[in-house]
Amino acid sequence: MQPNEIADQTKSFKIDPATTVGAVSLAVSDITKMSGFYQAVIGLSILNQSQTSAILGVGRTPLVRLVSRAGGKRYSRTTGLFHLALLLPGRPDLGNWLRHLTERKYPLDGAGDHLVSEALYLTDPEGNGIEVYCDRARETWQFDENGIKMDTLAVDRESLLAEVSDTPFLGMPSGAALGHIHLKVGDLQETMAFYQDILGFDLMTTLPGAAFFSAGGYHHRIGANIWQSRGAAPPPLDALGLVSFEILLPDKGAAQNILNRVEESNLPIDKSGENLSVQDPAGNRIEFKITG
Repeated sequence: MQPNEIADQTKSFKIDPATTVGAVSLAVSDITKMSGFYQAVIGLSILNQSQTSAILGVGRTPLVRLVSRAGGKRYSRTTGLFHLALLLPGRPDLGNWLRHLTERKYPLDGAGDHLVSEALYLTDPEGNGIEVYCDRARETWQFDENGIKMDTLAVDRESLLAEVSDTPFLGMPSGAALGHIHLKVGDLQETMAFYQDILGFDLMTTLPGAAFFSAGGYHHRIGANIWQSRGAAPPPLDALGLVSFEILLPDKGAAQNILNRVEESNLPIDKSGENLSVQDPAGNRIEFKITG
């Protein structure tokens, strides 16, 4: 089965195939420590900062926004962020980052060969999950009657490290981007109806307790699961963690199509800020940003 055949053909609306994901905003209790972590360990650069916020990214592209939330708390069983996923341009870049992490003695939580990609997982100092990964060539991705074929196999870390050049790690390479975001949700069916039927993402595949959505045939831009959050409510207002994430649309026409869909569905919509903003059924806030 090819990517354009995966979604239910009775669903006529499709989000623009050039749609991707953008910066993830996190509420943090220690802005200095967290900013330092994302620079020194992850390898992002400061693009803008104040006493209460920091924007970090690669080049001029913001990837992580930190917002200070004094007195904020970490709640264990709510919806929110499962992990943000930083996509590197190639396998040598992932090997170089792994060597850097090893030299800093910062622990990995795990690793996974997902057939379409190779991924390394860790947690930041305040409990937010992070994936750093590289894709395999798209022509090697396989599809069956269930959609794109994904798995979690062992990563050959020695092979990754063998790809590394003698060049020292100087930060995330040019071209690194937010490849996808993975969310914790309370009800998977409601989440699937929202992202697939209302926003028009393709359902790329499902796993027990999880679903993966995308546009333009990518393996996934948004993942959602109930593994730790079945039936959970959104976090309280004083919670640390996910504040919002961006969905990047290529032009005003694509944005207007989304606005029309959300209004037709009678969902609450916030037009007061710079970007159009909505919440998914799990309370995860999305900001739609026009890039063109």
